[in-house]
Amino acid sequence: MTLDVRPLTEGRAFGARIGGLTLAQTQDPAIRAQINALFEAKGVIVFEDVEPSGQMHVALSDVFGPLKEHPSKAVPRVDDAMPGVIDMTYTPGTDGLMSIGGRKTAQWLPWHFDHAYNNELNRAGVLRAIDIPPDGGMTGFADGIELYEALSPDLRAAIEGKNVLYRMNVIMANFHFGAPEGFAVLSENSHAQAVMDAAADVPRAIHPAVWTRSSGEKVLHVSPWMAEGFEGDETPEGNALLQAVCAEIFEKAQALSYFHKWKETDMLIWDNWRVLHAVSGHDPQYGRRMQRTTIKGDYGLGYFENGATNTNRIVERAY
Repeated sequence: MTLDVRPLTEGRAFGARIGGLTLAQTQDPAIRAQINALFEAKGVIVFEDVEPSGQMHVALSDVFGPLKEHPSKAVPRVDDAMPGVIDMTYTPGTDGLMSIGGRKTAQWLPWHFDHAYNNELNRAGVLRAIDIPPDGGMTGFADGIELYEALSPDLRAAIEGKNVLYRMNVIMANFHFGAPEGFAVLSENSHAQAVMDAAADVPRAIHPAVWTRSSGEKVLHVSPWMAEGFEGDETPEGNALLQAVCAEIFEKAQALSYFHKWKETDMLIWDNWRVLHAVSGHDPQYGRRMQRTTIKGDYGLGYFENGATNTNRIVERAY
């Protein structure tokens, strides 16, 4: 059976769209193999006109590998019958508000990759939208292969072989590497400090700023959010270099990124080893509800600082 495959954006190699995938097709071995090959090549797939159900969400996620259960019991689950599906909801009138260039917004998130603060990186995430604001609320994706090629040659040379230190940090006032102009925190998320307290003794994680895929492409894989500095170079000079890289990520992503405007019949997967993602934010008067699964896996390049191995106290936050 032939899949309805189209470019994510005309004229670009990054990303793909698949239209009308059915629940039955998610069980077909040949189709599963075709979708996985497309995912490996493209980095992001938007599935359009699919059945808007939790069953379809789980079945589609299973195409790419086993689900990773969220380790924090405090993160809302959708249903005990659907392990691994988490609920991410914004209700008007609650906190966690920011101002970006004078625009008041809810649920804005900077460019990042998931689990940067862990030694293992999950393979992918699969998103679906339940409650969609009339404007904004988009999820953005930027290809690390394209970002590497777009990065200034001097910066590419300067970060070759460097590793970045990350720590769980959901206090948005602490976000500084590459913060956009006019960024200000109006109110922190009410759960943020509890997450910080629970992760206080977790060692910092370390990941390469650039890594090379088995297919040969180099990937710029720096997460501005939760970055703390370069391993072995937490100096003013090292911090200035990291700031320059993160600032370019925000600048280049304006032209290279794809921001998805959600429909209830959409589902989307992105490669967490290759792709950075962000959330545009939306007017706080409107609600927004997303559900996400996490696909197990690890690229094998991350580790904890000073050889630490204890990960028992890592607490992850759902965004």
